[in-house]
Amino acid sequence: MNTKPIFSVLAQLTQIISEFAHNHAIPTATIELVNTTLLSDHQKHELGDITTNAAMVFGKYLKVNPATIGQELLDVIAANADAQEYISTTMLIKPGFINITLKEHIFLEQARYFFAAQSTQPFAIVEIEQKPYAYNIEFVSANPTGPLHLGHGRGGIIGNTLAHILRYCGYQATQEFYINDAGNQINKLGQSLKIRYLQKVHPTDILPMPEDGYQGEYLVTIAEQLVQEYTDTLVDKDDSYFAQIAKDQMLTYQQETLRNYGIEFDVWFSEKTLHASNAIQQAIALVVKAGHTYTTEDGTLWFASTKFGDDKDRVLRKSNGELTYVAADFAYLQNKKNRGFNKLIMILGQDHHGYVNRMKAAMQALGYNPDDLDIILYQLVTLKECGEQVRMSKRAGKIVELADVVEAVTADVARFFYLNKKADAHLEFDIALALSQSEENPVFYIQYAYVRIESILKKAAQLSQLTTINSEDLQTLSSDERLIIKKILELHTLLWSITHNYQTHLLSYYTAEIARLLHSYYTNHKVIDTENIATSRHRIAFLMIIQATCGLCLDLLGISKKTSM
Repeated sequence: MNTKPIFSVLAQLTQIISEFAHNHAIPTATIELVNTTLLSDHQKHELGDITTNAAMVFGKYLKVNPATIGQELLDVIAANADAQEYISTTMLIKPGFINITLKEHIFLEQARYFFAAQSTQPFAIVEIEQKPYAYNIEFVSANPTGPLHLGHGRGGIIGNTLAHILRYCGYQATQEFYINDAGNQINKLGQSLKIRYLQKVHPTDILPMPEDGYQGEYLVTIAEQLVQEYTDTLVDKDDSYFAQIAKDQMLTYQQETLRNYGIEFDVWFSEKTLHASNAIQQAIALVVKAGHTYTTEDGTLWFASTKFGDDKDRVLRKSNGELTYVAADFAYLQNKKNRGFNKLIMILGQDHHGYVNRMKAAMQALGYNPDDLDIILYQLVTLKECGEQVRMSKRAGKIVELADVVEAVTADVARFFYLNKKADAHLEFDIALALSQSEENPVFYIQYAYVRIESILKKAAQLSQLTTINSEDLQTLSSDERLIIKKILELHTLLWSITHNYQTHLLSYYTAEIARLLHSYYTNHKVIDTENIATSRHRIAFLMIIQATCGLCLDLLGISKKTSM
């Protein structure tokens, strides 16, 4: 049996089209515009199984009517003996699309392949270099000055799902959290905690919190713990002592929140390590030597980033000798590249828009290809509860914690809701919908599809005639079964595209569509019929294929596969 029947068909058709193009002296750049794909949309299913725009692309280049080129291509395909083994009919559709309907046996072979490949990785077909291509995905990277808030959940799920997909496809993907534990915000954190501590030790004294201090209740909680453990013995400790305590507790809490959300980082990188070593000085020296800096009269060292497309030049070292965040960014980029990562991905909130050109400029100044760095920006998240938008204020300490969202709706629901929209579109998190146990809740709808199959398989296992299901139980596929096979095949293209465009939300859309097809199939086909064992075994086998696909999607999304609901 052909291991990848329809993949092989697509590859052969692509080869035929490519040879036709070369025979007509059509350049490679034009050939790359050709799109030969499966017709997996149910509205286009009756038009055929495969479509290609080759005639239109070549016709435009050759300045020939696409219909004429299309007929020439059809003649070439008809003359190819191998192609006729899998082609049933062809159709030329204006203005020049070629649609191809495949023979029945191709779909049966493909279904049997999917059944046999349930425990393998049938979609991990990304071409990998001999040396595995390594990605570093940095995301969340919140300051350790407070709990993770509502918005951090969005960057977290984008990065985590992207890592899952890259690894499934065969790449190396390291998930990294950059701990911003150097700089004024840590000093301010220590000062804020000390004031909260002193307020508890000496409640009658008036010790107001500075306007730019951290106002959140979490520091009050830590202060109360310190009083319980140390009473008033810490009053003479300086701000740095309290900063270390607050940072450690906040970081631990952030890590716990992320674990409950289903994210385990591979690397927790401390910014302080860059300052403790000479990494920043070495990176700056390299940029200075390359001639990408200048010094002003007051002694300030500037990075001439505008010559690399940035909107303004950036300070690397202030006149008093203090290093800036930009300087640390240089060292951090260099550190990642020195660790052997081919591609660096950073996932940031939309308020970091100016970061893109700045970091691209830094890559070039360090001598790296700026295309080795991709930055994904995601829009704001707002919370909707009881039909009203929840107002938040970080300065006043009024934030919605990610931990609270996860606890309220479960990690499964939170992950899907955060991912179920394009990153650069505003996301409204509807708590009422997230808590709903109905088909309107996409997570409930998808998990119920998986459970539905699980229930059928358990019931079938109780009947001796319906045990030991195997690929040979699959017989000729119906029209809707062929459509489902094409939709399953679409996952290959989808995963491949996500490794290039990082549009992870498309996987959530796809998973919901697979669930819809399953529910529709279950409604329209009686699966267990003791009066027709052959048909029952066929449909059970087919459901097992759908379940494996749905299960894979849930795994990649980091959502649990329930066995009962």
